[in-house]
Amino acid sequence: MTTLEKSWLDPPASPTLAADEVHVWRIALNRPPRDVQEIQNLLASEEISRADRFHFEKDRQRFVVVRGLLRVILGRYLGLRPGQLHFIYSDYGKPALAPAPATRGISFNLSHAHELALVAVTRDRQLGIDLEHIRPIPELEQIAERIFSPQEREMFGALAETEKPEVFFQYWTCKEAYIKARGEGLSLSLDQFQVVPVLGEAAPMLGVKGDPQEASRWSLRELVPAPGYLAALAVEGKGWRLAQWNYSD
Repeated sequence: MTTLEKSWLDPPASPTLAADEVHVWRIALNRPPRDVQEIQNLLASEEISRADRFHFEKDRQRFVVVRGLLRVILGRYLGLRPGQLHFIYSDYGKPALAPAPATRGISFNLSHAHELALVAVTRDRQLGIDLEHIRPIPELEQIAERIFSPQEREMFGALAETEKPEVFFQYWTCKEAYIKARGEGLSLSLDQFQVVPVLGEAAPMLGVKGDPQEASRWSLRELVPAPGYLAALAVEGKGWRLAQWNYSD
């Protein structure tokens, strides 16, 4: 077993979530058609309608798996059946559990890319997670120029060409995780704050333009869920502990 695989453990049957813990679940999305149909039976009608709007069947099935297993995971914390869960959405589309008294303070966020998904769960604090599949991007330099802060552009430009693709996704996932944690969509432009990614460690945010205190409210951590993928987790507050679970039926 590799060091990477050792960091993703088999979860307890009934997970408990302390106030200072963040749990991240790794989900494999490629499932046999029979499993996908069983998972679809867990969804609300609105989720099935959303799934049916996908043009490609592969994308529809992966959406079904993500949403269905999200229900299974959250239901384990709450002692509820997947179909008993209800979701609400912010004005910017961030999902949350409802009604509040029954959720025990649990908040969550999810992201999926290619063949994997990640679900992050915590209690009484906001969080965001972003997962990306490392892949060639023809307009890499142009995108970096548009979304990176001046400091990030300077650091990125100093890299060797061979280093740029992976480092680009390090910056990208950190930025997206923070934006998702705030739950305000792109009302905060990606070039209005900067991060320093350090794989496997806390990645301190250097600053948010116009708000010198904002960076101290958050912690960032990078994750490597599988070869060829990068992810980042943004969590409100400090001093939390991370557990990484490998979802299995």
